[in-house]
Amino acid sequence: MKLRYALIAILLAAGVAQSSDVDAVGTRTFVLDSLDSFKGGDLEGVTISSDGAVSAGYHYGNIEIPDATSTWATLPTATGTLLATGPKGVIFRVHEGKSEVAAETETMAITSLATAFGGDVVAGGFPGAKLFRSAPGAMTGGTLKPWVELPDSEDVWAVAYDAKRKQIFAATGPNGKVFRVDGKGKAEVYFDSEEPHIVSLALGEDGVLYAGSSGTALLYAIRAPGRARVVRDFDAKDVKAIAVVPQAQGGGVYAVANVYKGSLKTPPRPSTTLTPTVSLRRPPTTRAGKGRLMYFDDAGRAELMLKDDKTHFVSLSLDDKGLPVVGTGSEGQIFSVDKNHVKTILVDTDSRQVSSVSLIGKSPYFASSDPVAFHAVTGRGGTDAVWTSKVLDAGMRAHFGRLQWRSDGALEIQTRSGNTAKPNDNWSPWSAAMKTSAVVTSPSARYVQVRARWNRDANAVLRRIELAFVTDNARALLSEVTVGKSSSDSKKNKTVPASGGPLDKPSSKVKLNWKVENPDKDTLRYRLFYRTIGSNRWYAILPSDTTHTTTSYSWDTEDLPEGRYELRVDASDELANPPDRAWSHSLILQQVLVDNTPPVLSALSLVGGRLKGEAKDGLGPVARIEVAPVGGARFFPIFPSDGVFDDAVETFDADISGVVPPTGGGLLVIRAYDEAGNRTTRHVTSKR
Repeated sequence: MKLRYALIAILLAAGVAQSSDVDAVGTRTFVLDSLDSFKGGDLEGVTISSDGAVSAGYHYGNIEIPDATSTWATLPTATGTLLATGPKGVIFRVHEGKSEVAAETETMAITSLATAFGGDVVAGGFPGAKLFRSAPGAMTGGTLKPWVELPDSEDVWAVAYDAKRKQIFAATGPNGKVFRVDGKGKAEVYFDSEEPHIVSLALGEDGVLYAGSSGTALLYAIRAPGRARVVRDFDAKDVKAIAVVPQAQGGGVYAVANVYKGSLKTPPRPSTTLTPTVSLRRPPTTRAGKGRLMYFDDAGRAELMLKDDKTHFVSLSLDDKGLPVVGTGSEGQIFSVDKNHVKTILVDTDSRQVSSVSLIGKSPYFASSDPVAFHAVTGRGGTDAVWTSKVLDAGMRAHFGRLQWRSDGALEIQTRSGNTAKPNDNWSPWSAAMKTSAVVTSPSARYVQVRARWNRDANAVLRRIELAFVTDNARALLSEVTVGKSSSDSKKNKTVPASGGPLDKPSSKVKLNWKVENPDKDTLRYRLFYRTIGSNRWYAILPSDTTHTTTSYSWDTEDLPEGRYELRVDASDELANPPDRAWSHSLILQQVLVDNTPPVLSALSLVGGRLKGEAKDGLGPVARIEVAPVGGARFFPIFPSDGVFDDAVETFDADISGVVPPTGGGLLVIRAYDEAGNRTTRHVTSKR
């Protein structure tokens, strides 16, 4: 019976709210300040890193090969041309903006290329496990005859040249063997694995040959004929690519491993996609797998550098610092990652896959598939860099307020809006460029995009964008009434804050929480620091003799100047390891608001049914203004004169005759809140 009465009370309260003349929709804000929020739109000549920084990036050309859907391998030559494999065993030459057939092999596919034996090109493919050899200058469009046919094999998946010993290695299937071949074409088994296919090879400076398998995804280190050890047994389907870091750049080995949906009914054929359940002697499909990039130091310790459950990785190389560069298999992107695990999207192509990439040397390039295109990198940075956000959805038509951004250096920002999920001719044109924070001039609409240009400062870095908006007030329709928290709350779009919800309770204490991945379960020590935004000096939150080991902390900011701060958390395993073996890692939270002072209400007057006044906050913005008759059971929100709560000073002139009758001398209570939830209260008496 009590529950029944409670539900009736909820329905009655909903009916009262619906019939009120006061608009109850609050100001909300789109905030873009991370890799996930900045990506998803058009990344024309920009890079985005996982610490939320957008910078001017690469510029590149585009040379397409008609009637080709995939390419397996590329090879720069000493003459400045680029060789690339295509369909039906064809090798193409790409030079001076054009592509042409360099050689045909009369085989189904050429999967790998290497420079060997004083400058010759050695190619391997299938079927028949054949190796082809030619001087680059001798490739004039004719047919290459097989140089070596490897015994007891059907496929060649990778080749690698050992210049010191003047021999080439070939990875084969379906019997999982690695052959070595001398300059005279004499072939012998170098390593016989228990895997069905060896699909990747890389040679170290010390002569160690690293090999990756398909089947149970093993990474081998082969030191001599028949002498191999397993470096890693991946929980995956293949080790697609390997890169050895020169000792001058720190040494170690990077390896890409992939997991695929479904099961492997046939051995994978290394196309730019390794698709489960489908032989890659057929055209590749678009099914994506899950990619992993691991690093192994010279002592054999492993570290997971990249993990992506939305796409697999198909290409791997090193940049000029010895750091990995990875091409994806279903989103056509190129990633890099540094030792601190800062991940950067370097390139976002219109193709489905990045099948090979080399961003070092005099002629950096990358190749993409579906469609096949070759892209010479022409430069990095410059004023042509443009970042366009993904389409931001307010949920319904919205009026847009002030757009603010934080950047290192000068940028120009524009907006456009429309009522279709995909921008088209019905969208508004791009607005005039904003050079500083300003109110958006794009018309009211459900969807909006933001665009940044680097035409003022090629070295600028975009770090944060905030766009305030207010949506139309829609009629409420009851569909479910529950006791307690609704299960649907957790499914709401997290990019659009709840409208009209409760503000944070004011407190000088800031609750800090963080997460950490701790593979070996060491006891970790945490140190906490803060600094004002724009400052380079960090201040310790904890005393130096405090050993903090939990992943939360209540920070008392009562004695701090009000403002916006950055926080840094340092994690160290020094409590469980000697000093020379301890590791540490830092992470910065870019913005924390410290505001313990409420707004000020002034110039209040209530004449008839109109309430006028001004709310002013030291930091801003003012977040809410509400009124009620003294002793009333409910407060009613009012809007500022410009319709959006986005400034530290907001004036208001509201008709509240629905709350206070225009006649009589009623006493009214007015409350104003700032973004931190601080509240001030004033009273005003109505005048006839």
